[in-house]
Amino acid sequence: MSKRFTLKTLAAVGAMAMGTLLVSTGAMAQQKIKWAHVYETSEPYHTESVWAAEEIKKRSNGKFDIQVFPASTLGKETDINQGLTLGTVDMIISGPSFAARTYPRFGIAYYPFIFRDGDHLIAYSKSPVFQEMVNEFRSKTGIQVTAYTYYGARHTTAQKAFTNCAGMKGIKIRVPDVPAYRATPEACGANPTPIAFAEVYLALQNGTVEAQENPLTTIEAKKFYEVQKAIMMTGHIVDGLTTQIAPHLWNKLSDAEKKIFSDVTQEAAVRATGKIKAREAELVDEFKKKGLQIVQVDRKSFQDAVLKNKPLTGMGFTQSDFDKIQAAK
Repeated sequence: MSKRFTLKTLAAVGAMAMGTLLVSTGAMAQQKIKWAHVYETSEPYHTESVWAAEEIKKRSNGKFDIQVFPASTLGKETDINQGLTLGTVDMIISGPSFAARTYPRFGIAYYPFIFRDGDHLIAYSKSPVFQEMVNEFRSKTGIQVTAYTYYGARHTTAQKAFTNCAGMKGIKIRVPDVPAYRATPEACGANPTPIAFAEVYLALQNGTVEAQENPLTTIEAKKFYEVQKAIMMTGHIVDGLTTQIAPHLWNKLSDAEKKIFSDVTQEAAVRATGKIKAREAELVDEFKKKGLQIVQVDRKSFQDAVLKNKPLTGMGFTQSDFDKIQAAK
């Protein structure tokens, strides 16, 4: 073997090795991300998350490969919230009521009747007071909230119709395990019973509880209308969901990457919000056609009971935050 051939061979081998290294480095550079939520694949929270995952991949030139896990496949809502700090999930969509367990100030968004409607909730999500909360929450937990999606006005379904707060007395009603969700039923003398979201249909079907409360779109998606006879239009909480990114992911992103994640998740939230509002407007008539009784209630009776029995400050919230939220436009 000549010296010349040996050098050429070594050069070729070196080039191949370098090529392999570059391919390997490229493959390693792609980061796999788990994005979890508890909602059905038919719901805009999921379809728009899938859109956002693809969009982030596109805008990052393929660096981030995000898989969205719907319908509690990575755990119940409490589990996926804990997963952000445990490192078992990288992103979630969840009601800030769960984040409020760590950072109670977020919970004011669930104080009954605090929002006039969905537009007011979205205005709050863009307000200085909410941004202040987001920054404080990140300082405390490392978790970054990037977007807020309208979830819907929560109404009450039951086996038997009622028209005011007094009519709710004694009813065993499923609510999420959060004080603000319990406030309205407790103020009216009902018996709120926390049950995991994934188990609500069965609990209604077998009579473990006789009522529940959720937005019309969720009542449709989870098919609660199949096991309930009446929908009371209580609208006691105007609800929203936040997109949250775990500290182990957020802190490693460059400023440009943080902007991509923020921009895309906010665009997805706008898209989902529009779809939820449109569907919400259609569902009253559709539920009537399915044979459900739609009941317009005396909402003031619920508001008065909450103000009397579950005052704002008694639940750990401040009048200052309440006033700032009321002023959001």
